[in-house]
Amino acid sequence: MKGPNTVIVYGMFAFVWGTSLPAWSQVTSASVAPDILEQVGIEQRLDETIPLDLVFRDETGQPVPLSAFFRERPVVLSLVYYDCPMLCTMILNGLLRSLKAVPFDVGKEYEVVTVSFDPRETPELARRKKKQYVRQYDRPGAAEGWHFLTGEQAAIDRLTEAVGFRYTFDEKTQQFVHASGIMVLTPDGKLSRYFYGIEYSPRDLKLGLVEASAGRVGSVVDQLLLYCYHYDPETGKYGVAIMNITRILGTATVLAIVTFMVIMLRQERRQRKLNLDLN
Repeated sequence: MKGPNTVIVYGMFAFVWGTSLPAWSQVTSASVAPDILEQVGIEQRLDETIPLDLVFRDETGQPVPLSAFFRERPVVLSLVYYDCPMLCTMILNGLLRSLKAVPFDVGKEYEVVTVSFDPRETPELARRKKKQYVRQYDRPGAAEGWHFLTGEQAAIDRLTEAVGFRYTFDEKTQQFVHASGIMVLTPDGKLSRYFYGIEYSPRDLKLGLVEASAGRVGSVVDQLLLYCYHYDPETGKYGVAIMNITRILGTATVLAIVTFMVIMLRQERRQRKLNLDLN
């Protein structure tokens, strides 16, 4: 039984409904057995902290703990495998489009960490992926801010379990069956937001980064937008917070009335003073 914060977006060779996937959409394959699909999904672990002591290898082959990427900035985490024939490329391409549309810069306001969950993949493969996506992102500092990692099975297992990412290997097709989505984490490694599918709303990602940074990223306008929009774990999206907007409009109405009364009182006092001077 899957809880209310579990969303499944299945990945294989398959068929995509439309150009983007909402949280509940599926990418499925007739060649994948139903019992395998039952092992796949994303279960939200909001406010839980991932194990930052886990060691992976960066694009140069050097061992590096996850803590190296969690300092003062929020982190966007994506779990893929680099030799994936279809879905992982779609995830990374969707992430790239969203990153390019967000006004914040990777490496300056936030970090991006992409981790392969296939222990057979090498740093050289990660290096080629990084070169490809950093070139397409095309902003200064991206090479220092977008990290492509590989690792051992034990570290992969602990990380995927910590973030609620469930996947499996299908012996019949010799491919991984996996979920589709990205996560936003706070600078201290706490899971803050999940976004599902292969297309990620730049507005939602921006709000997620502002929220995860506790206001250290973004402007006063962004903080106001956070008050007006509320994150819904069921959909992995931000929606209008009706009550908050009602409060804002109510407060604005009261302020407008008070301002009007103050202006009228001042005008009345000026008129009285003018009448006294004339008399």
